[in-house]
Amino acid sequence: MDLDRPDVVAEVAAVFAAYEKALLVNDPDEIMSFFHDSPATVRFGIADRQTGWAQQHTWRAAQPPLPPGRALHDTLISTFGDGFAVVTTCFGYADGEVTGRQSQTWVRLPEGWRIVHAHVSQLPS
Repeated sequence: MDLDRPDVVAEVAAVFAAYEKALLVNDPDEIMSFFHDSPATVRFGIADRQTGWAQQHTWRAAQPPLPPGRALHDTLISTFGDGFAVVTTCFGYADGEVTGRQSQTWVRLPEGWRIVHAHVSQLPS
């Protein structure tokens, strides 16, 4: 199996950047376009959990925008062959009060790269 092929890492980096852009502008429909439309798609949030694309879409549409100044660091993209990837990153905000981490499992499906599992957590202050 080819691990971390530069071309596959670049593809995943591009879709991850597009996902992050949608998150920053708080576009629920665009955000959800990056998730696999399946009842098995899971997202664990800081104080929430959604199982299935529909449940997540409902939750996402009700969320306020993220605080300003979100910045990512220590982003790592690991790919396995040309159809499976894991992205991990840490994030913080301009006020410095929140530091968090997130991980996403991406799979290449006929419609393109999609998140099939996501996890977000906050580090204690």
